[in-house]
Amino acid sequence: MTAIRAAYVIAVAVCVTAITCEQTAHAQPVEGLYLGAGLGVNFMGSEKIQATRLAQTSSATLQNLGFGPNGGTSNVFFHPGFVGLGSLGWGFGNGVRVEFEPSYRINAVSSISGLFQSPQLSSGGSEQKFGLMVNAAYDFYDVVPWAVPYVGIGVGYAWANWNGVNVTAINGDKANISNTKGAFAYQAIVGAAFPLETAGLSLTTEFRFMGMSGTREYSGAIVLPSQNRSFTGTERAGAEFNYALVIGMRYAFNTPLPPPAPAPIAAPAPASARSYLVFFDWDKASLTDRARQIIKEAADNSTHVQYTRIDVNGYTDTSGTPKYNQGLSVRRAQAVAAELVKNGVPRNAITIQGFGETHLLVPTGPGVREPQNRRVEIVIH
Repeated sequence: MTAIRAAYVIAVAVCVTAITCEQTAHAQPVEGLYLGAGLGVNFMGSEKIQATRLAQTSSATLQNLGFGPNGGTSNVFFHPGFVGLGSLGWGFGNGVRVEFEPSYRINAVSSISGLFQSPQLSSGGSEQKFGLMVNAAYDFYDVVPWAVPYVGIGVGYAWANWNGVNVTAINGDKANISNTKGAFAYQAIVGAAFPLETAGLSLTTEFRFMGMSGTREYSGAIVLPSQNRSFTGTERAGAEFNYALVIGMRYAFNTPLPPPAPAPIAAPAPASARSYLVFFDWDKASLTDRARQIIKEAADNSTHVQYTRIDVNGYTDTSGTPKYNQGLSVRRAQAVAAELVKNGVPRNAITIQGFGETHLLVPTGPGVREPQNRRVEIVIH
């Protein structure tokens, strides 16, 4: 019931967050350093164990001692438990992220079957796991404005500590398993981030699968008061699988503050000002041959007038995120300014500005590729 309540709390938190975030600013790509942490519910699949070296006792002898027909092979079942994890990562601004993740999981034993031929068994103990993983993730931007779905994979190493795992028959016969063993670990992640009003802060919800490969051998002890005998040896545990629901927080350090309100449209330039328009291909800041012709014409004409300054203003259409478009408009303006200098215009006479997707030449809605809006305007004052 505790796990069901936790899962319900996670579901409610996701719904409330989605409603709250629907009115927030458009999600921005993670660029640079970020930190994250999460808590949730961990579900473990059953774990198969087998007595491998029990004082060199054969399977037939084990069965005669009161074990099941499989000669010491049994299954361990676990209650839903707790998972906590952290992350230290880096975003590349294009949806790709890499991160280092420590994690902790704990699940209590619910029952152990097949170890003794007793109709009534009591079980106890728990498994604790400590993991160190390296993950790679990809964020899907522009799917919905208020959330960022993502997927990820990870590899690393995990240590599973069997703490007081035991099963006791009604006649007092008892088996104990203990020790800490490690194995290669791998995982898959499906989640979504919900940006909050604080710049860079997001709530995250995830479903995680983590597996530990191979086998692990733990210390085992069997005490049989009914036969006045005891044995020590090893118990081999097979591969294990974990399924977790996690809710957490993530903070990206380099997320810019929301852009200020668009500046008022400048008054028309005086009659003495002359302007030239240079157009660009979609998502490009490189100059075409036609663009170079126009820039050369502007540079040549600037030598024939008494100018006070030359404005080079970059713009984009509405496809892409506002942050990306702002940077693209600046790169376009810089490319035009460099070509003006190449054609003889003094660099100190040029003022460069980027306006992103504001001041559209052709008004459009969001996400529209409009060639007339992908431009740089050269204004000679």
